[in-house]
Amino acid sequence: MSGAGQGRDHRHRPLAGRDPEEAHRAATPLELLYDLTFVVSFGTAADELAHYLAEGHVGAALGGFCLAVFAVVWCWMNYAWFASAYDNDDWVFRVATMVQMVGVIVLALGLADMFASVDHGETIDLRVMVLGYVVMRLSMLFLWVLAARNDPDRAPAARKYIRTIGVAQVGWVLLAFLQLPVWVFFVAGFPFFVLELAGPVLAERRSPTPWHAHHIAERHGLLLLITLGEGVLGTVTALNALVHGEHGWTFEAALLAVAGIGLTFGLWWMYFAVPWGDVLRRHRDRSRPWELGHFLLFGSVAATGAGLHVAAYFLEGSATLSPTETVLTVAIPVAIYVVTLYAVYWAFLRQHDAFHLLLLAGTAGVVLLAVICAELGASTPWCLVVVMLAPAVTVIGFETVGHRQLTVALLQ
Repeated sequence: MSGAGQGRDHRHRPLAGRDPEEAHRAATPLELLYDLTFVVSFGTAADELAHYLAEGHVGAALGGFCLAVFAVVWCWMNYAWFASAYDNDDWVFRVATMVQMVGVIVLALGLADMFASVDHGETIDLRVMVLGYVVMRLSMLFLWVLAARNDPDRAPAARKYIRTIGVAQVGWVLLAFLQLPVWVFFVAGFPFFVLELAGPVLAERRSPTPWHAHHIAERHGLLLLITLGEGVLGTVTALNALVHGEHGWTFEAALLAVAGIGLTFGLWWMYFAVPWGDVLRRHRDRSRPWELGHFLLFGSVAATGAGLHVAAYFLEGSATLSPTETVLTVAIPVAIYVVTLYAVYWAFLRQHDAFHLLLLAGTAGVVLLAVICAELGASTPWCLVVVMLAPAVTVIGFETVGHRQLTVALLQ
């Protein structure tokens, strides 16, 4: 198996597969540059979600957001796992990565049209979005062709990736240019969603690729950090709406700053409390459920940032939502994030105990309290401070008791 890069030149080298036990494996500058394009995609998807939620168009908001998150996250995941196994940092791999970056930007440019068409409820406009998606996937297809040629031991897996990716792209192109009604698209597209998700499962079953556990964990952690940036941006947007309004800097403005940053910090603390690299290395056979769980983790974090954007619209007086509905746009994605993180933890470590259920019950109580406060007329910043305490329940539980349980679980 090859290492990171032999020498300092970037001449073409075979994609022979890297050592999955390579010491000190870390994200490369190219991977970090690649991730920056996803800032645009997540930001655009979150902005569109916030816009349609603020107008009360919940169906269009959720349908468009789910489709956007699937396309963006799935392409990112496929690249991350491939790079973990085969990145040789030659000029071919670099150019293929650049092509994918172009595809990400094109996809992001098509999100507004897609959301608008879902909102109108007639035909769905996916032409620009699918063009960007297909550009990314064709680049991925090219890389798998190289891997099939250069890594004969894992050629069967590479060929399965090639077939599933190729067939799915033909399907997406046909569905995009047929301009089907929204509901028809989701029904007709369901087999292609399944095919996309089944590809890695089928390919990795008998000849798994040599991905690196700690590298994969770091890559997912870095994308989560990028997504958490939406929470910071949402906080700043909400503060601008409050501070630059009629009242300027007030106590409630300070509360809003504490709530937004505190919530983002709590979500970060929860995720990075678990050494996912060690867990993945110990349980490589459970990697696919872990990967799929990150769809909900990334999506819920981006939606939390969008919820803070909705709070900004509400404070500006430009949202049609009630105070309770505004608080729910933040509280619901936070609840989804917490439940998903626990589910991923349980699926991986197979550790179920009453203490975790107690923490989940406490979190549910905090979220419910925030909604009740909104119903009773408490200000939105105060309600968001209460929502901020939801991840704090798990953080406090982990730092007092849970860290010892995690240590025991990792030793089993």
